[in-house]
Amino acid sequence: MSDTGNGAPEVTPGVRLTAEEKAAKFAELAQRIRGMQPEDAAASAARAGAARAEASMAEAPESETAVPAEQAAPPVPAPAAPAAPEAPAAPAARAAPAAPSAPVLRPAAPSADVLQRTVAVLSAGGAPVELAAAAVAAFGDGAAERLREDPWAVLGLPGVRPEHADHFARGLLGASVGPDDPRRAQALVVWVLEQAALRGHSAQELSEVAAGLERLRMPEPAAAIEEALADGRVLPFQEELTGAEAHASAAGDGNEDEPPTRTLLALEALAMAEVSLAEKLLQLMASFVPGEDGGEQDGDEPSAESESESESEPEGPAEAAPVSPGPAAWEAAAEAAPSSSATALIRAAAGSALVLHTGGEAARAEPAALLAAATGLGLRAWAATWTDQGKASFAALGEAGSPVVTLAELLSGTAGPGRAADGTLALDLLIVLDAPLLDVELAATVLESLADGTRLVLSGDPGQLWSAGPGRFFADLLAAKVCPAVASRTPDFGPIGELVSGVGIGELQPVEAPDKEVVILTAKDGGEAVHRAVQLLTDSIPRALGIPAEQVVLLTPGHGGPAGTRALNAAAKARLNPGPGRFGGFDPGDRVVESPAPGVVRPARVVDGDAAGLHLEYPDGSRRTVPPAEAGRLRHGWALTVHQALGRRWPAAVVVVPEDAAPALSRQWVYTAFGRGERHLSVVHAAGPALIQAVAERPAQPRTTRLRAILAENAVEAD
Repeated sequence: MSDTGNGAPEVTPGVRLTAEEKAAKFAELAQRIRGMQPEDAAASAARAGAARAEASMAEAPESETAVPAEQAAPPVPAPAAPAAPEAPAAPAARAAPAAPSAPVLRPAAPSADVLQRTVAVLSAGGAPVELAAAAVAAFGDGAAERLREDPWAVLGLPGVRPEHADHFARGLLGASVGPDDPRRAQALVVWVLEQAALRGHSAQELSEVAAGLERLRMPEPAAAIEEALADGRVLPFQEELTGAEAHASAAGDGNEDEPPTRTLLALEALAMAEVSLAEKLLQLMASFVPGEDGGEQDGDEPSAESESESESEPEGPAEAAPVSPGPAAWEAAAEAAPSSSATALIRAAAGSALVLHTGGEAARAEPAALLAAATGLGLRAWAATWTDQGKASFAALGEAGSPVVTLAELLSGTAGPGRAADGTLALDLLIVLDAPLLDVELAATVLESLADGTRLVLSGDPGQLWSAGPGRFFADLLAAKVCPAVASRTPDFGPIGELVSGVGIGELQPVEAPDKEVVILTAKDGGEAVHRAVQLLTDSIPRALGIPAEQVVLLTPGHGGPAGTRALNAAAKARLNPGPGRFGGFDPGDRVVESPAPGVVRPARVVDGDAAGLHLEYPDGSRRTVPPAEAGRLRHGWALTVHQALGRRWPAAVVVVPEDAAPALSRQWVYTAFGRGERHLSVVHAAGPALIQAVAERPAQPRTTRLRAILAENAVEAD
């Protein structure tokens, strides 16, 4: 889509507000938000959502048919995140969990007439006609009418930016369209918050949203925000500041009579997900009843009264009575645990519905011990990991046939305990590994799948990168201190473990590596970094350590730049599997990664290709054909970003830190990157002092979230 300048319509001379006038309008808006009752925002969103739902139902085609969930068409992919550093992918839409057999409704394939009308509107505004299918998928059969009535609705389609939407609006509405058009205002506020969500924020401060609107040449940001609030797709919140933020705010405004606050804006879906998540967490804890020693659950004979009741009940299948071990049974299991940390975790799970467990790779043996103890006590206990590799490594810690699935398998019902009659997961204890990778929407889905009284143990390494989607669920729960937290005392051993542990406390110090477990090299620039990294991949590591190139991964901050994944993959392909890329840029033998959903990455190898698509083989031996329409989700896989590597480890990892990586670096990033190697880690860096500074001074890229505050508010109300 073409654009001129930044694409914004020209602002009429003389109507710009002065800085003082803008400040006054924002102060007035913040004051109005401050005066709202806590339930006002949710009620407003509910009314707006109901109105939109009613309108969409009125426009729905009559040819909707029930389609099983596993056959439903995949969603249109979200626009790619900005380059370097690699931004997390947009979150997938959250849906309430349902029984696996429940059908979902989706419209039938759009008719040729619908597509033609949509193409005509797009063409009239100068937009690419390739957007027609995405527009119909987003807006239904009335896509053409929707775009004609609100040209800025195109901003919700993949790859469209504000300047593109402004250009499209001018093409449809003419040069008279103004930059303060209410439709533009609503669309841009939503877009600014969506971009923040790509960076991991579930909410944004009012001033930051205003600054984003000013960069887009919105004449009156305060008025634009009011338009978005009235529409209901954006919700306002007022939060009381605590700690250092509170002191800084009080010193800044000089008002000590009222508690300092901040005004936040959030997309409706994310706001409701965080509220739902907090409520379900508190409900899970409030409904939990620990077992008691003695009684029928421990094998006593049933009473005469219970026998009489059972005789009077009609014959037929009945669910088994839930097992509820008492303190003595739990204590016996805890004392039999293989380590003191495992003992502490089992004891915490015995008396609490929600438990947090923190530790590195070696500490995963502790939730494995809990899983074995719980199944030994007769509980329906399962563990869920982020990746298939994580599932295999965790299962290896227990006995053969351990009840372990990936989180995707658990929620989809393709594996795991299955569903109870009410649609919840049929289990008594769920252990979620890699918990820091859960964004707020996925975490809410997991919680909604649990019946009241279920025990939930969330385990993960708090030093690693957060989720690809918005929020910092695990970190907020740790900070909120609403449930027991067990910190593992089991360290990751060896030189790599020592190096990573040092990074975790802000120190990047050399470690002794007699068997070359850790090698750190410097490079003068990105080009030399690529050369050295590929040499390590193809020659040095296989020759010196006996680790084949297929078991070595190259890791870097982003896709672009002189030493991004594109440059590294091109160099690796030239050395390991040169070819013309005759199947959509790929050749048989290429290492690739597939991203079937945001934040999910599956490594594979190209076996062959033909008109049907690319034939891939996965590490577990399974095969799949990726049709040409989905080939855009594939990338070469010798080199990955660290975000793509989350939840996986390789026998050897080569971490590349180019000279332009400074903005992307943080202690979290370095900690995660260095921990991807099991037996060997090489670091090739051209960033100079930026690497040490990031470890010492920048713990994490900040994220604005609301979960911790919501939990605190609900806890106060409960008291």
